[in-house]
Amino acid sequence: MIDLHTHTFLSDGELGPAELVRRVEVAGFRAVALTDHVDNGTVEATVPVLVRAARELSASAPLRVLAGCELTHCRPGDIKRLTDRARELGTDIVVCHGETIAEPVIPGTNRAAIEAGVDILAHPGLLTEADAAEAARQGVTLEISGRRGHCLTNGHVAAVARRAGARVVFGSDMHAPSDLCDRAAAERVLRGAGLAVEEIVAALAEAERLAGLAV
Repeated sequence: MIDLHTHTFLSDGELGPAELVRRVEVAGFRAVALTDHVDNGTVEATVPVLVRAARELSASAPLRVLAGCELTHCRPGDIKRLTDRARELGTDIVVCHGETIAEPVIPGTNRAAIEAGVDILAHPGLLTEADAAEAARQGVTLEISGRRGHCLTNGHVAAVARRAGARVVFGSDMHAPSDLCDRAAAERVLRGAGLAVEEIVAALAEAERLAGLAV
């Protein structure tokens, strides 16, 4: 199992980085990304802490720990600059909080994140055909979400991604221990989104690619 969308108490998660890594280690994970929420006011303070934690934990834990962040409720016009800055600060994975129907995300966020070249567009809600096609062109991966509320449009995202030829990946959006998803749970969510067996295999392989573990 590889999960590239998790949160610690450096934003709104319940666990510290070390405990989160320990819990996924016990669950048999091969890799995890620490992707706490950041925005204009917190990217400079939070990302370096995540980078340091990921590097130290990855050196001692029997799994790969990636430093990431989730750009959350940022103004569309700021997303490219914040994406670039997060990468300058050392992130391995940049996630952007997409236009989920569960929160009042600014319209245009999906397109801005895709054009900024983020790695993963999380829970993109009622993603348009044009934005899915652009994601395919830009190589931006679309998330099939395991989180309550955000998961309500998983079927739509999967269908639009299929038509556009865009890549998809599972992300738990873990905030608490009860949100932890093992591989079997991830496969159930992907199957529930309407993915065929070969598409589920491709989504799990996409996590390997993004984590730098692809053979």
